[in-house]
Amino acid sequence: MTTASNSASETRRAAQTARRAPGPAYAVGPDTASGSGVADAVPAIAVGVETPGGRRRRGPSERNRPLWMMIPGGLLMIVVIIVPLLLGIYMSLLDLDQYTLRQWVEAPFIAVANYVEAVTQTELFHGVWLSVSYSFIATIIAMPIGIAAAVATQNAFKGRAVVRSVFLIPYVLPSFVVATVWRTMFQPGGIVEHAFHLFGADPGLFLNGPNTYWTLVFVQIWASWPFIYLLALAGLQAVDHEVHEAAALDGALWWTKLRYVVFPYLRGPISLAFIIGMLNHINNFTLPFVLFGIPAPHDVELLPVLTYVTSFQSFRFGLSAAMAVVSLILIAIPLFVYLRAVKLDDAETPGGRK
Repeated sequence: MTTASNSASETRRAAQTARRAPGPAYAVGPDTASGSGVADAVPAIAVGVETPGGRRRRGPSERNRPLWMMIPGGLLMIVVIIVPLLLGIYMSLLDLDQYTLRQWVEAPFIAVANYVEAVTQTELFHGVWLSVSYSFIATIIAMPIGIAAAVATQNAFKGRAVVRSVFLIPYVLPSFVVATVWRTMFQPGGIVEHAFHLFGADPGLFLNGPNTYWTLVFVQIWASWPFIYLLALAGLQAVDHEVHEAAALDGALWWTKLRYVVFPYLRGPISLAFIIGMLNHINNFTLPFVLFGIPAPHDVELLPVLTYVTSFQSFRFGLSAAMAVVSLILIAIPLFVYLRAVKLDDAETPGGRK
């Protein structure tokens, strides 16, 4: 009896000592493995424990994070992205054509001569202007279409799942299928020309001449608005129902409700959709290539098409590599602006780090 009392007293004293100690916490309890009832003081080191001085002490799991698990992804990124990028930059500094391609490592090094030629003797600026302008117009027009479709299908109604599925058809179709279908419809004597003739109009040629630019813009809008619809629909799901109820109780009209309740929630998704849409359109090679063929009309000779023609028809591989680098820089500028804006917006939020 006396021994049990002494053991209990020692256990309580050990627990009180552990609680008062400034060091790591101790878990005090009976030794269940031995069944002796003798207290064992086992260090219970927690992750991110704060010391009495207020400083945060990192636990073992924070100090020894398994960074080696990132090796497979890092190697894949190096092989798929970094190595081709460096090879492209190196090729843009060489006089590489059909004569020196077989031994391209020994091709003459001409530094930035390809870049100078691309700027001064090719249609590079024309291709850049066409790519940026058509991408901007297509994205700007597709945005209100996608937002309107998202707002129209937000609330539940009979057949909503079918309508949403139909809206996604242009987005899930491959680009070469979209281009092939519209190329058939825009052919002379096709269904589009026949529809214009029903109204007494003569539209002219769609796949050649001055109408080709707007033909490309129209097809790109048709193929890309469902992507904006998806992101806008995702943003609408974040709108709290209580906000809708409060606006309804205040007697807000539908336009006021959209402007001051719904649209603020869509600022982030729509900004992301605009940037991704612009980058995707600038890089889009399949749509104009299949829709107009090669050589493409001058009004739709976009930067990817111009790069392809320079490489695989003129066989100026070094010059085309320089154009590809210019295209990469063109894409990186809006992407950097967007990432910078997101970082600043995150820093201004109450929970953001500054």
